[in-house]
Amino acid sequence: MFEKLQIFQMAHAMGQHAGARQSVLARNMANADTPGYQARDIAPFAQTYQNGGGFAPRATRPGHMGERAGGYVVEVRDAADSETDPNGNSVSLEQEMLKAVDVKRQHDRSLAIYKSALTVLRSATGRR
Repeated sequence: MFEKLQIFQMAHAMGQHAGARQSVLARNMANADTPGYQARDIAPFAQTYQNGGGFAPRATRPGHMGERAGGYVVEVRDAADSETDPNGNSVSLEQEMLKAVDVKRQHDRSLAIYKSALTVLRSATGRR
């Protein structure tokens, strides 16, 4: 019954998105010295959530599923977003670390939303 409440669905989706994005950022950091590796990222949560969650795999053409992280489409970032090294690698560890901090904040925010909604629900039912 309570899993169908919109606030809980949104908090769950935000937590899933943070986990998927952290996975992509960790892969970027692991490949920071790989020649020719292009930094990857997933769409922001607001955009993904407005598009219906983005959890189901989507094929862009027959036989093509693309790279995925937790059900999200992983995209190569534009060259304008980051500079490339002489070996063709576009990963900047500083940028990836800042994005990882942002992901942690997003995950903490999803937990705070969930806890707050649970507290309101408990108060409404008369439980502490």
